[in-house]
Amino acid sequence: MRHATAKTFRRIEPLLDELRSVPGLVEKKTGVFYRKSKPFLHFHDDPSGLHADVRFEDEFERIRVETVLEQQALMTRIRAL
Repeated sequence: MRHATAKTFRRIEPLLDELRSVPGLVEKKTGVFYRKSKPFLHFHDDPSGLHADVRFEDEFERIRVETVLEQQALMTRIRAL
């Protein structure tokens, strides 16, 4: 598994735009978001699809975000914080 590439970020630009609009999230570099000065979310390319590692609690949780529905589910959870 590797960190997402620039090509991947171009493909998920709408998701990145949504993340950038969430109050309290700061994008330190493309696709790497912090919340309250702590790493919060980053992306990985995997043979099974694109995944986001998100820190909802103390540990990161890996969430598949390959499809629009998966991306919407992620945004629902993030907005509920």
